[in-house]
Amino acid sequence: MRRKFLHGLRWTSLRLRLVVVFALVALTAAVSASGIAYWLNREAVLTRTQDSALNDFRQEMQNRAASLPLDPTASQLQTAAVQMSSSGNPHYSVLLVGESGDGGEEAFGYSNPAGFTLNDVPKSLQDAVNKKQKVTPGNPYTYHLFWQRITLRKQPYLVSGTKIIGGGPTGYMLTSLDKERQDLNSLAWSLAIATALALIGSALLAQAAATTVLKPVQRLGDAARRLGEGKLDTRLRVSGTDELADLSRTFNKTAAALEKKVDDMSAREEASRRFVADMSHELRTPLTAITAVSEVLEEEADSLDPMIAPAVQLVVSETRRLNTLVENLMEVTRFDAGTARLVLDDVDIADQITACIDARAWLDAVDLDAERGIMVRLDPRRLDVILANLIGNALKHGGSPVRVSVGLEGEELVIAVQDHGPGIPEEVLPHVFDRFYKASASRPRSEGSGLGLSIAMENAHIHGGTITAANSPEGGAVFVLRLPRDSDPAVDEEDEEGSGA
Repeated sequence: MRRKFLHGLRWTSLRLRLVVVFALVALTAAVSASGIAYWLNREAVLTRTQDSALNDFRQEMQNRAASLPLDPTASQLQTAAVQMSSSGNPHYSVLLVGESGDGGEEAFGYSNPAGFTLNDVPKSLQDAVNKKQKVTPGNPYTYHLFWQRITLRKQPYLVSGTKIIGGGPTGYMLTSLDKERQDLNSLAWSLAIATALALIGSALLAQAAATTVLKPVQRLGDAARRLGEGKLDTRLRVSGTDELADLSRTFNKTAAALEKKVDDMSAREEASRRFVADMSHELRTPLTAITAVSEVLEEEADSLDPMIAPAVQLVVSETRRLNTLVENLMEVTRFDAGTARLVLDDVDIADQITACIDARAWLDAVDLDAERGIMVRLDPRRLDVILANLIGNALKHGGSPVRVSVGLEGEELVIAVQDHGPGIPEEVLPHVFDRFYKASASRPRSEGSGLGLSIAMENAHIHGGTITAANSPEGGAVFVLRLPRDSDPAVDEEDEEGSGA
């Protein structure tokens, strides 16, 4: 369930990334286009209004202001300013400044004294208007028309000014740009709405594209997950000729090849298991006869020729070793075939370990630290196999005394088997439970079969437990068996009895 949720989260995240990328691209394009369109329209609107007002003002200055006397009175300036303002297109306010003949004082003429005075004209514009320019071949006029856009009383305005060449008044004009600002605001809102619609459209387009792309990807992911779960007959339906279709075809070919290879390997493995099982069963009959003969020879060893006695002892020991190997092979075959079953019983773990040690005459070589009364539900025979292998391995490679301690950790039984030998080489630790593994390549032949610890691990697994191996800081190796106190039975009876000691 958790894996499905995380898979859905990743799928949604990929969809979200596609939508975000589409939206960002569309937003960037729409904002760029809207910004350029707004800037171009703004310049066009302002330039058109500005040129119209400036040209009309220049013409009125030439027609009316230029016709005034060199020393106009305030009344004359007032009349000319009103006439210029009333005939202006677009409408604008006019301020005329002239020098009267009485003491050279300035005289003013206002078309709108309450709305436009000399104080409303920026000082920089006044200086530019009154500055006399140098006459050159490229500049035939001593005075020019200057303009500036300003904000006055929180409203946008265009203000301009010029001076009559050859003597005469200086004129200033003020016209509102509020209508143009409203038009530009309307344009900005229109462009913003268009940008929002483009963003929504891109999100919808991204959703459609994501669905088109991600559905095949999701199907591929589901198929790969089923394949990983062992459903090797999983195949994808292929349609189209695009890259995703090619990927689906490749997946189907890979799945088919994998299924064939696994089937072949399973067949070979099954054949190998049958061979080992059949061989072990076939060896049982002659081994029984050989064992009987070897036991008779062992009983008569004292009466045999001293030259023959060592050979008899060798035959007896090798017969026992071969018998143990055959039994272990049959046990391993049952684990591999999945036919090994538990026969559960409630046992006192201290009594069970004591019985295992006593049956093999290890009482003097093993120190047992276990409280009586710890009841555990498990398979007594398989626990005996595990303990016999772990304790026997410790006695063989670590030497006595071997310490066996028992404890409980929650609902888990913990049995530790520790020896006092040299420990296990670090390079050997990862392989101690491998089948037929021998720590020394120079000793390929030993008394053991190389299957004991492997069988012990399989018996732990069938109980739902495990075994770990490590080196103790105090010296020696320590094997720790962990089993649940109440194992889940696989079946209520054992098909065959086997020995793994």
